[in-house]
Amino acid sequence: MSGNTVRLQAIKGVEAYVPPAVSFTDTEAPGEIFGENVFSKVVMQKRLPKSVYKSVIATIERGAPLDPLVADAVAAAMKDWALEKGATHYAHVFYPLTGLTAEKHDSFLEPVSDGSALAEFAGKTLIQGEPDASSFPNGGLRNTFEARGYTGWDVTSPAYVLENPNGNTLCIPTVFVSMTGEALDHKTPLLRSQQAMGIQAQRILTLFGHDDAGHIVSFCGPEQEYFLVDRHFFLARPDLLNSGRTLFGAKPPKGQEFDDHYFGAIPERVLGFMMDTERELFKLGIPAKTRHNEVAPGQFEVAPMFERGNVAADHQQLLMTTFKTIAKKHGMECLFHEKPFDGVNGSGKHVNFSLGNADLGSLLVPGDTPHDNAQFLVFCAAVIRAVHKYSGLLRASVASATNDHRLGANEAPPAIISIFLGDQLADVFEQIAKGAATSSKGKGVMHIGVDTLPVLPTDPGDRNRTSPFAFTGNRFEFRAPGSMQTVAGPMVMINTIMAEALDYCATELETAVAAGTEFDSAVQNLLTEIITTHGAVVFNGDGYSEKWQLEAAERGLPNLRTTLDALPELITESAMELFEKYKVFNHREMHSRYEIGVEQYALTVGVEARLTLEIGSTLILPAAVRYQTEVAGNVGALKAAGVEADTSTLAEVTAPLTDLRAALADLKAALAADAGETALAEAEHAREALLPAMAAVRSAADLLEGIVADDLWPLPTYQEMLFIL
Repeated sequence: MSGNTVRLQAIKGVEAYVPPAVSFTDTEAPGEIFGENVFSKVVMQKRLPKSVYKSVIATIERGAPLDPLVADAVAAAMKDWALEKGATHYAHVFYPLTGLTAEKHDSFLEPVSDGSALAEFAGKTLIQGEPDASSFPNGGLRNTFEARGYTGWDVTSPAYVLENPNGNTLCIPTVFVSMTGEALDHKTPLLRSQQAMGIQAQRILTLFGHDDAGHIVSFCGPEQEYFLVDRHFFLARPDLLNSGRTLFGAKPPKGQEFDDHYFGAIPERVLGFMMDTERELFKLGIPAKTRHNEVAPGQFEVAPMFERGNVAADHQQLLMTTFKTIAKKHGMECLFHEKPFDGVNGSGKHVNFSLGNADLGSLLVPGDTPHDNAQFLVFCAAVIRAVHKYSGLLRASVASATNDHRLGANEAPPAIISIFLGDQLADVFEQIAKGAATSSKGKGVMHIGVDTLPVLPTDPGDRNRTSPFAFTGNRFEFRAPGSMQTVAGPMVMINTIMAEALDYCATELETAVAAGTEFDSAVQNLLTEIITTHGAVVFNGDGYSEKWQLEAAERGLPNLRTTLDALPELITESAMELFEKYKVFNHREMHSRYEIGVEQYALTVGVEARLTLEIGSTLILPAAVRYQTEVAGNVGALKAAGVEADTSTLAEVTAPLTDLRAALADLKAALAADAGETALAEAEHAREALLPAMAAVRSAADLLEGIVADDLWPLPTYQEMLFIL
């Protein structure tokens, strides 16, 4: 099958698309299905003995130690509920350092001596599983031949039933650790860091008179951006299929210049997909709230409501899996790569962070007069200190070969980590730096000038989409995480650096009060010291501008442009001491994260380089040669007939074709070169040699795309993939 036939058949396949049958009834109300497949508190209250239920709720809501004696009762109730839901198997679900979801399925049924089978699920099975840990990334924490790892039940994240046409599965969220108890996953450090942060936050609240503040947790509201392309196009693009991004592709005549896609009317086919995914998310208790078109053509966003950090991380992984599955049913592929299409906006996963509990609400709510809200100002100051002191760690938490294509471009937060406070809070902290805050800019009203329209309230300041860490009214939005990564990594960093900052604030206030300083004066002194020492991280301007790059350097803010610049931040002595102090990571675990990050970078770029060589050599080069041969034949025929021939087209295709051959040879040589024996050497070779060689191949190929006859071009183009849905 020739290249052009594959491409043209892909287009024909899109034209022949028939929407799937609607999978829900007109009478079904979203409220009726929300959480119907979740072993929720409501379900537990109905099915568990009262004493067992109270014990489990104490662990979930107040952070009390889990009583292992309740496990048998919970397991029995969970098994009966799952069997009623049609489950045939159970799975301990965990999140290894691949960044993906992992699970091992076991049947409920166990044979008995009379030849029949009984459904069994004991408490010890619920609490602990034993998967093979040998083939997961571990960064040197264990030898490859050491296979044993353990999953441990995370009671704070609810179990759920995952539906499949051929049988349902009870899924139990767990942690994943080695034989020595070291974390082999993303959830274990997330739970550790949340606990550490909560302990220090309670110290602050006690100083403000909340003697029984309750268990403080971090909350996360992750916004998820993604692309949708027709699956016919996806399968005709080996680069999308294997690396998640297009390694070739000329800029289309129309891209996103008109800004006509952003918040536009959602295409009917996409809306059907969104409604189908939301139904499945609701059944799993995932509170999807917002959906809309994003800036780039073919790009969209979903935003759930806030949840506890570890539950939000679980739900994010489940959301991505659900989107992938439902997209296929609608004849599309869901792309989570940070930069699937060069020249148009990439995708992020904005992590909205706050902390608090059900009784106190968010501790980052400033109120109408934040200058009078000392408790809020202390927590806000802790954020400022944490982000300034540990900006390198925040940058490292979002570092990957895929996110490097996005960070620092004029579409995403720059690699320089700064904080946007907004006009109101910036003014309050400026007053504090000068002595004391006595006023706050208030909200206003907007008269639009049309009698039939209402008067609209306005906030005291604008938002800033160029800031990596922006205050947005009652939370901070970390905009740098990539769309493909788990939110657990950034949340671990935020929780841990907040634990240190809150610890510092509590200690300073406790020491000052013990020495006889009046509490309000101690707070004022603390706030003044923090904004004076760490105020350089506050920037309310354009983070995309060249001027900011220079100003940030003058302020001493690091600009860690690539993953290999950022990852060493994980293994500085101060970073390892920080995580050791708050019992989130030991030194070995920190080194493992660094080693895995370096290895994943080298592997990712290596795969892309080999794909570039393969596609360039077997698809693009032959197509260009065919066109050159066709043009040369026409020129030769004209000359043989004694007709003067125009050779400009032949020259036009020959020049980039020559460049393509040379670039492919250079890439092949770079791939064959000895990169060194260490993972770091391989990663550096990937950055310094492979990426430039790939760029040269692409440059020549993309130029040829605009020259070679359309019926010969082998790959679906940007204008087809982005605009045909």
